Amino acid sequence: MRSFKSVLKDSEYAPFYQKYIELAPDLSIVDALQQSADSFLTFFKNLSEEQGLTKYAADKWTLKELLLHCIDTERIMAYRALRFSRNDKSELVGFEQDDYVFESNANQRKIKDLIEEYSSLRKSTIDLFAGFDANAMERSGIASGNRMSVRALGYVISGHELHHLEICKTRYILN
Repeated sequence: MRSFKSVLKDSEYAPFYQKYIELAPDLSIVDALQQSADSFLTFFKNLSEEQGLTKYAADKWTLKELLLHCIDTERIMAYRALRFSRNDKSELVGFEQDDYVFESNANQRKIKDLIEEYSSLRKSTIDLFAGFDANAMERSGIASGNRMSVRALGYVISGHELHHLEICKTRYILN
């Protein structure tokens, strides 16, 4: 059986992203995005509003904040993929995840609204990646001082949320 992720070269992403790429399903990018979304949604659709405010430690994010962090990260990674796929040579700056979470007001939002936003975004991300041809997938650019290919970004989106899903399942205590 052919490995989809085996086409990725180490030069297509910074070592920091290796853990996310390893977690992404070894499927086409579109299928990996769909599969990880299904797992992610299964967990979050079963949360009550009270559970959405759960933290596993005082200095950690609530589940609502974690969900919105995944939304924000996906938006940024998809934006990078769009720019790089269009052969944009502008270097893109990074973002500070904790600052984004602090400013997100996630805890004031309804969990169902966050899930709806996530679902809409994922459909858009899947449509974006489905529209890339092989040449676009291989293009790359610089973000946060590191080279990143379009196809690596797709697997990072999938693996990043699976990383956080594992944290949800192992560290958050839900009654």
